[in-house]
Amino acid sequence: MDVNRRLMLNATALAAGAATTVAATAQPASAAPLLSVLGRDAAQYGVRPGSPDDQTQALQRAINESARARMPLALPPGVYRTRALRLPDGTQIVGVRGATRLEFGGGPSLFTAERAANVSLTQLVLDGGLIRLPERRGLLHCERGRDIRINDCEFINSGRNALWFEQVSGEIRGNIFRNTATTAIVSFDALGLLVAQNTISGTRDNGIEIVRHQTGDDGTQVIDNRIEDIVAGDGGSGQHGNGINAFRAGNVIVRGNRIRNCDFSGIRGNAASNIQIAGNSMTDVRETAIYAEFGFEGAVIVNNTADICFNGASATNFNEGGRMAVIQGNIFRNLLPKRPPSDPGDHAGVGIAAEADAVISGNVVENAPGIAIAAGWGRYLRNVAITGNVVRNAEIGVAVSVTEGAGSALVSNNVLSGTRKGIFGFDHRTAIGDLTTSLATRFPQISVSGNLLR
Repeated sequence: MDVNRRLMLNATALAAGAATTVAATAQPASAAPLLSVLGRDAAQYGVRPGSPDDQTQALQRAINESARARMPLALPPGVYRTRALRLPDGTQIVGVRGATRLEFGGGPSLFTAERAANVSLTQLVLDGGLIRLPERRGLLHCERGRDIRINDCEFINSGRNALWFEQVSGEIRGNIFRNTATTAIVSFDALGLLVAQNTISGTRDNGIEIVRHQTGDDGTQVIDNRIEDIVAGDGGSGQHGNGINAFRAGNVIVRGNRIRNCDFSGIRGNAASNIQIAGNSMTDVRETAIYAEFGFEGAVIVNNTADICFNGASATNFNEGGRMAVIQGNIFRNLLPKRPPSDPGDHAGVGIAAEADAVISGNVVENAPGIAIAAGWGRYLRNVAITGNVVRNAEIGVAVSVTEGAGSALVSNNVLSGTRKGIFGFDHRTAIGDLTTSLATRFPQISVSGNLLR
């Protein structure tokens, strides 16, 4: 075909198409409703927003039918009164943020998903009405699920846990949790889970729990959440009242979270090996801000800040196998002198403590009424290096255990300003003496050099 002829034909076709478009737009618009674009409208199954009647039967039918068709179920704005609902494989429910509200009327959980895959809830308000739930249940309860996604929802007034995952992969992102009777988010034996950008306030146990029945790899990522007002409702000495608690869960990453006003720790790893705790900000946590404790092997605690806490960071319990830590680049300030009434016997006002196979480097500790940096406890000390830290205003700058049987420590190139005792050896709570003097020759396993005390 001649090139000029092809260009002419194309131009003619374009002009015809443009004319057709103009003619079409001149007609009255009859656009498809938004709900039909999103998926199936719950109203076609008899679901009625704002009805005073129980909507359980109609909602369950709508959920089942839309899931069977692999179509999203759209819930318009309004209040839906319902008892327990089940989420089959492929369920996708979409509401309107802040306006689609499901009010729980009783049962083991509002939503339950078991052995389901590709389930998602988006932009729903789940109101538990503070109706008491059974033990080990959540307002939303999922077990043995794959690719479960809970996004942009709001959980309020849960009568136990707000969300319970067990053997689940997926993500919990951008949700709001308020006024929860126990813990906002519980995950047992995760299969690959992301917990990110959620807002949690007002719980009576923990903010987030990442837990395993047996010690092992978990790999959950807990990132960029805002957590505040966490109460240890059941008391205890550390199990409750934490912003984030990882127990027996290996390879967990806790990064970029903002945590405020917790009865106990901001972040606690118990027997959680290879945990990474990085770039978190904590204020007013009334125990140790960051804890790696008991039978862990490997903890990276870097670039965190904690202001107003009883202790800063602790990587301890070598007596239980707790060892191997890097504590670097953190700021701990305004430490408090007294532990909670439930745990009065332990130290308070300690900036950083580690016992075995640990590096404490490049940190700043300010206003520590006890010990700014402590290496070991009794004979539980092995291979701790304390280098390049800055301490300002502390009762004791650096304390090193010199109890008989304790291992080695290196204390070098630190700056200690405004400390009553600079670098001292201790036998448990008893001060043995200044390790910057000739006393140090009694303890050849301790090397002290290049520090600036003023």
